[in-house]
Amino acid sequence: MAGVDKGEFTFAVVTMSDKGSRGERVDTSGSHIKETLLEEGYTFEDYAMIPDSIPVIVDTLKKIADTQRVALLVTTGGTGVAPTDVTPEAMLQVIEKEVPGIAEYMRLESLKKTPHAALSRGKVGIRGTTLIVNLPGSLKAVRENLETILPILPHALEKIRGDEGDCGVTPS
Repeated sequence: MAGVDKGEFTFAVVTMSDKGSRGERVDTSGSHIKETLLEEGYTFEDYAMIPDSIPVIVDTLKKIADTQRVALLVTTGGTGVAPTDVTPEAMLQVIEKEVPGIAEYMRLESLKKTPHAALSRGKVGIRGTTLIVNLPGSLKAVRENLETILPILPHALEKIRGDEGDCGVTPS
C-alpha cells in the first residue's frame, strides 16, 4: 500500500504447541511468520511458545494485546479439529470484534490448494488496537495463509488505529 510505513506497525508471534512448549519440536512456523513480517518491514516485539491450553492462550494473548499493544499478533497452531486444537475457543474469550472476512479469505484461498483447508477453524479479531490472526500450525499452511493476507494487513492496521480515510480510495 503506497504511503504506508509498515515499520510503524509492531508485531508479536505466538505458537501454540504442546510438543514445542516442552522442547520436543522446533517451531518452523513461528520462525517463518517472524522472518516474513520482518522482511515486509514490520517491527518485531515479542515471541512466545505456549501449550495448547485455553487459559494459557487467553492469558498470553490478552497480556500481549493489553500491555505491549502490538498492532499485529499472529498465532500459529491449534486451529484444526484435533482434541487439543483449542485456539478458536480461546479467541472467543480474547477478541472484542471478530473480523470473519480475513479468516474466510484465508480458507477460500487455501481450498484452492487442498480440501483439508475446510478443517481450519482459525479466527481473526481485534482486541483494543491489536489485530489478532490465527494461522494453522503447519509451515506449508502458514506460508500460504500469510501470503494471502499480506496485501491487506497495512490497510486493516491503519483502520484499527483510527484512520478515517475512505476504504475504496487509493492514496496518490
